[in-house]
Amino acid sequence: MTEPGDAATDEALRALAEPRRRAILRLVAQDELAAGEIAEAFEVTRTAVSQHLTVLRNAGLLSQRRAGTRRLYRARPEGLAGLREFLDDMWASSLDVARRLAEADRGIRSEE
Repeated sequence: MTEPGDAATDEALRALAEPRRRAILRLVAQDELAAGEIAEAFEVTRTAVSQHLTVLRNAGLLSQRRAGTRRLYRARPEGLAGLREFLDDMWASSLDVARRLAEADRGIRSEE
């Protein structure tokens, strides 16, 4: 069963699976940075960084705007909303299962 936001969540998870993309997202979480400034933080080619930026942008995790000849990037917190909801739901379900197991265990022990 697929939920409406599943495709976006899947794309965000795939984008964030790569450690360098997570690092890029951290860099632009607070400040808007030019592509060149982002590339300077990594020991890879600008082309590689550009590809990572494209993946993050396509996943809805980054916004891009032009300022003259520069492209500026900033994290889009709303791009993480579906992923956060997915993780919150998983966490709540896990806690619910743990609670039921603990209650069942207490019931077995009280019968002994």
